[in-house]
Amino acid sequence: MVDSMADALLSLADVRAGYGDAAVLHGVSLDVPKSGSIALLGRNGVGKSTLLLTIMGYTQLRSGTVSWQGQNISRMSPHLRARSGIGWVAQEREIFPSLNVEENLTTTARAGAAGAHWTLDSIYRMFPRLKERRGNMGNQLSGGEQQMLAIARALMTNPSVLLLDEPLEGLAPVIVEELIDAIKLMLSDKRLAIVLVEQHTEIALELTTDAVVLERGTVAWRGRSQDLRNDTATLDRLVGLRVEPDA
Repeated sequence: MVDSMADALLSLADVRAGYGDAAVLHGVSLDVPKSGSIALLGRNGVGKSTLLLTIMGYTQLRSGTVSWQGQNISRMSPHLRARSGIGWVAQEREIFPSLNVEENLTTTARAGAAGAHWTLDSIYRMFPRLKERRGNMGNQLSGGEQQMLAIARALMTNPSVLLLDEPLEGLAPVIVEELIDAIKLMLSDKRLAIVLVEQHTEIALELTTDAVVLERGTVAWRGRSQDLRNDTATLDRLVGLRVEPDA
């Protein structure tokens, strides 16, 4: 992880946020470097999704700052954050059901700061299923295909950072494997940083270089993903899932 906010692509400093009168995050600080990959872990209800929603501007920010490329965006509207290069794949997917696959993709397409690296061709190479189903409406896709479309639609905005909220949740093993391969491909793109919220702890730690664990809306642990994989006592205590260390 980066050592200072000045070196970060995306930075949260002492963020306290929630919904209405309910506070969920209590002084969270987080730095995401360019082309970095961070697993955001913790038990259910500790504030992982709220943190992503706060980055996108959908919660009530009580104090602290959200900075993007060194600029304070704490009061910026969600659509401007997305336009500035922050991509988000919501847990609910939120694809357009009345548009077909290709329309879902082209509706959101734009060139990012580094140009239009993610295009229909590159998306279809990564997700051949979407190419096969490109004429189908969003509500005619399986859950796994909808997840692929949600990720692909976010990539078509050519973001500099992509926030993934439990992309593997509830999917068949064969689809999970396809999405893991897709995430690996995304991580090989040095123009893209990823923040991954995922209940499949083993997978999240294998894919990312760094990890942050939340507990009751605060950062309880941060460091290298490999170190956390090997620290089974901390995993048991904070996440509740054991990961066997490499032999």
